[in-house]
Amino acid sequence: MYPVLRKSIFMTRSILLFLIFFQVLSPFANSQKLRKADKEIISELQADIGSLTNDKMEGRRSGTSGEALASDYIIGGFIKAGLKPLGDSGTYLQRFEIYDGRDITHTRFSINNADLILNTEFIPLPFSAIGKADGSPAIALQESGSPWFYDLKETVEAAQSNPHFDMDKLLREKTRLFEGKGATAVIFYNSSKTDDGIVFDPAEGIKPEKIPVLYVTKAGRKKYLRDISQSLDVVIDVQMLEKKRWGHNVIGFLDLGAPYTVVIGAHYDHLGYGEDGNSLYRGAEKKIHPGADDNASGTAALMELARLLKKTKNLRTNYLFIAFSGEESGLIGSKYFTEHPSVALSKISYMVNMDMVGRLNDSTHVLTIGGYGTSPQWATLINGTLNKKLFVLNADSSGTGPSDHTSFYLKNIPVLFFFTGIHPDYHKPTDQPDKINYVGEMEVIHLIYDITQKMDGMNKPVFVKTRDKQFGVSPAFNVTLGLMPDYSFSGSGLRIDAISEGRPAEKAGLKAGDIIIKLGDYSVISLQTYMEALSKFNRGDQTTVEFLRDKAEMKAAVQFK
Repeated sequence: MYPVLRKSIFMTRSILLFLIFFQVLSPFANSQKLRKADKEIISELQADIGSLTNDKMEGRRSGTSGEALASDYIIGGFIKAGLKPLGDSGTYLQRFEIYDGRDITHTRFSINNADLILNTEFIPLPFSAIGKADGSPAIALQESGSPWFYDLKETVEAAQSNPHFDMDKLLREKTRLFEGKGATAVIFYNSSKTDDGIVFDPAEGIKPEKIPVLYVTKAGRKKYLRDISQSLDVVIDVQMLEKKRWGHNVIGFLDLGAPYTVVIGAHYDHLGYGEDGNSLYRGAEKKIHPGADDNASGTAALMELARLLKKTKNLRTNYLFIAFSGEESGLIGSKYFTEHPSVALSKISYMVNMDMVGRLNDSTHVLTIGGYGTSPQWATLINGTLNKKLFVLNADSSGTGPSDHTSFYLKNIPVLFFFTGIHPDYHKPTDQPDKINYVGEMEVIHLIYDITQKMDGMNKPVFVKTRDKQFGVSPAFNVTLGLMPDYSFSGSGLRIDAISEGRPAEKAGLKAGDIIIKLGDYSVISLQTYMEALSKFNRGDQTTVEFLRDKAEMKAAVQFK
């Protein structure tokens, strides 16, 4: 059962309306006289952003109780605006799965009837098979039909002078080699004084090997593996579960019986406490990331546009309002919607996405509009609608980018993406409601509303494929393949979701759906290992990429520009 509305945690709008008349909104606000209707919009924005950033929502991480509280709040806004539910089974919610790696359960390892302490004296490796093995192997003797011990000492010491050494790759390759020679399990340990950095990463989404694989820590080795000439009675039982979270898109429909529908979207999820490793906060104290600008601002704009369009008479287009979750995990919610649409994609006219629209700079007034080149109508429409006294346009022609409009663009739907810019509080606990430029956000909402009105009732705009941004690149990398990873893929390797034109991946013949398993000498078993492999190359380098296409292994030459 979906949770009911929890109204008690939210600030009342009457209090906020009272407060707004006694505060200085911003220099932007002081430069103009606000109408009564504008004051009401600002009041709504403050109420919505204040509620979505409430500490009880704990940063709105996808698949958590904080996300549930946030979705409840949005549902309440959709109901008040008079939108129909268009999620699963007549509800406002559309559920989707978020793969969360593997977790250890009831795993046991005993030597001579003494149980080693999990996480202190031993760990299973993330790619270990689930299963049992036992026997009486000698530590220094490897015999078919029994578990094998393997000392990493020489390997670890030699790796100190090799900046390209890949421990995960070696562990997996040794496991496969030993399994092929008859090992029923592999027990790695390190008698060197050099640290090997081996840990169990529960978020690592990788395909398991065929046999159980353990690692004995330094504490376990000193206690149980002192004499390598001895034989030991060992019992191994590795049990792990795949972890999943369930995210939820919130979908409301303004159904006017029109032939086409406009999608207006914004993601409402954020980082929680930063536990997924995507926070830029470096403090020691655990803190909630409220995400006022990213993206309570876009969610509040979404709810305000629903209210405005519902009140508008004589509309000739349907409007589908979607608050996406899973954006911070890799556009998972929007991708799921485009693969399980509640309105036929062929009937979607265009998509508007609002992500971080709350920090319009009062000095520069720069507003970025992405997707500018995805339809030939956009340039004339936007230039004829944009108030140049309020905004300085930064037009981005690409239909792709790090937000949910990308999922629609990849389905050949024209998109417009509104964004007021990065700031020092991005992905930090300091992204707070008091830093939002409410008047600036109101003007962004007016602009989007005016665009919908000029487009209302018009034929579906022509879609144009743009030169895509370079996917998967951080400033630390010198090269890119020019692809977008499928962040929802939980198997071994990196599955490609989209390919950029003219980039190395396309020139190598790679296609969407291919699964990269090796880049040069570096195995690719996850997004993380792909990024690590990519970082080893420089412009001008040539290498090979190995990949799976319909389960067949293939290889292609790649040259980085």
